[in-house]
Amino acid sequence: MFESTAPQRDKLLHDLQLVIADAEELLRMTADQVGNGTAEVRSRIRERLQAARAELASLQDEAAARLKAVGHATDEFVHENPWKSIGIAAAIGLVVGLLVARR
Repeated sequence: MFESTAPQRDKLLHDLQLVIADAEELLRMTADQVGNGTAEVRSRIRERLQAARAELASLQDEAAARLKAVGHATDEFVHENPWKSIGIAAAIGLVVGLLVARR
């Protein structure tokens, strides 16, 4: 499950980082423009960007923690069941070999 969603999650995180960076650049570029409510809107956007950045950092930390937990669980399984792990790896290798040989 983690492997199939990892590229999508990574792309989403990267896209969110780009959106935040672009919004910050837009705020810098419009800093000299003054109008009715412009300062208020700019302040609200800045606050929301800071909240989004904090949430993004939290999501990245959570993803890293989950990945470490999965790695630790895998390591424990392999240490507790070395022959079963070798058998599983051999079976996967056999299936991959058969699939590659078909092409």
